[in-house]
Amino acid sequence: MRNRFQRVRGAVHFAMSIMKTESSLRAVALFIGSLMIALPVHLAAQSTGRVEFVAVVAPTGGQPEPVRQLRFYLLRKSIEDIRKEALQTAPAPDLDKFIDALDVSPELKTWMQKHQSVRLSGAQFTKSLTPADIVDIPEFFKAYMAHNEAYRGAGFPEPKFKEKDRKANPEKYDDQKEEYKAALLKFIGGAPDRVAGMDLELVDLNPYPRWAALEGKQSQMLEARTFRLAEERYVVARTNTDLEGHGAFSGVAPGKYWIGMFGAEAISGDVHLHWDFPLTVRQGETASIELSNLNAARPNTTAQNSNN
Repeated sequence: MRNRFQRVRGAVHFAMSIMKTESSLRAVALFIGSLMIALPVHLAAQSTGRVEFVAVVAPTGGQPEPVRQLRFYLLRKSIEDIRKEALQTAPAPDLDKFIDALDVSPELKTWMQKHQSVRLSGAQFTKSLTPADIVDIPEFFKAYMAHNEAYRGAGFPEPKFKEKDRKANPEKYDDQKEEYKAALLKFIGGAPDRVAGMDLELVDLNPYPRWAALEGKQSQMLEARTFRLAEERYVVARTNTDLEGHGAFSGVAPGKYWIGMFGAEAISGDVHLHWDFPLTVRQGETASIELSNLNAARPNTTAQNSNN
């Protein structure tokens, strides 16, 4: 009986020793497993980099302010280059073709194409006109004469040529017409203030609003395509700045990148900014960037109000 009891007790001790061994093995296995999980994470952290930035904007003559809660993108390509790529599928309207289709005189079309402008309004336009432009382009001459109707008879040149002489005495007709033209050129050149305001007579003729509408539509289309192209091919990460203007991108593979914005501007007073800033991320390092007025991107030409 005693021997049987000893055998049972021995079996229990043996079983307990096995259980302890298995428990230890499980513990070791769990420890090794945790190391295997942590090691790739650690190695990944060492093989990537981080970008930290702060964005500030200063109004003219004012102090810098943080750019709060705006979205910034980390990109593999500059926004300007992405826009150029998108432009291939959303080409800008052709100004020369637009001018060719206008119902105006050949002389005015030539003037528009020479100046690459269809804007027939504003002080900049009237200041750009030469006496020869006004005399030789029918629409400008008509507008100038209508604008100066009140000054007729007060030293304003009057034509002496008669329509009846065009066939009856063409030489006289041509001479007097040339004299009148010379007198007009001299008068206009000597009284530039009489040119200012003549654009009011061209309001109905001015094709600029139609051209601006075309440009605006194309610009919206281009920006939409630029953003879609960036999202599909070039966006690495995105983040929003906090109330202090800080933002960060973590786990970034080493390489060259750009920080940029889409569809938004950093605004402070009279200053509107966006960035398309290049940077390099190095393995295991943090790139610290300050975005400010000094390194902001210039307004892209397609997004500006056209001067044409």
